[in-house]
Amino acid sequence: MTTEIESRRLRISGLLIVDKPILLSSMGAISRVRGRSRGVRTGHAGTLDPLATGVLVIGLGRATKQLDQLMGLDKRYQTTIDLSRTTPSFDLEMEPESVEIESIPDRAMIERSLAGFVGECMQAPPAFSAIKVNGKRSYTQARKQQHDDLPPRPVQVHALEMTRFEWPEVDVEIHCGKGFYVRALARDLGRALGCGGVCTRIHRSAIGPYNDEMALHFDDIPDPIEQEHLQPVPTDGA
Repeated sequence: MTTEIESRRLRISGLLIVDKPILLSSMGAISRVRGRSRGVRTGHAGTLDPLATGVLVIGLGRATKQLDQLMGLDKRYQTTIDLSRTTPSFDLEMEPESVEIESIPDRAMIERSLAGFVGECMQAPPAFSAIKVNGKRSYTQARKQQHDDLPPRPVQVHALEMTRFEWPEVDVEIHCGKGFYVRALARDLGRALGCGGVCTRIHRSAIGPYNDEMALHFDDIPDPIEQEHLQPVPTDGA
């Protein structure tokens, strides 16, 4: 005899678009969705750092089988980079330290440097990342003071637009492919300019067609989650 919980697990299937708040891990968001769906199988299509906010695409039920293809969708981010300071994680997880700067860059210099990162380029993920190295998450080694960048790998950057510059802060909008690290952009931009580079804000505004306007505030996630609350899974890969 099929129980109510088993029946729910069989019938619930789709995508829940959530606006992840700051200081919450992606798995923390998954845990709430799983609880409010009464144990339906749950996963996400691309993690966000705890200090980042924004769009998290969560698959429920049979939709989890298509999360790998959704991970390949383009992403859009907004970030604020402080060029006067840095940290080993290139965000505010650790206390920032000031950097000695010989010459403060101007807007034109920053725009030229950003243009150099557009297209297919090699990017080294930060040591503080969830990438596995020898079977262990890289951040576990980084927290043991092993802060070397990971080996570079190809990433696709469609566009980088500077939307504000007031020294030492620069706001950048990013349109990129899978595997791009916003914190690595802060690091690389700072190195190119002879400055520091630390993200003081990271917000993901879209994964493919799923954007801020579609995202539920974390506190507004329904309880219980029903099929009517979910987006259908695309049949054409996007």
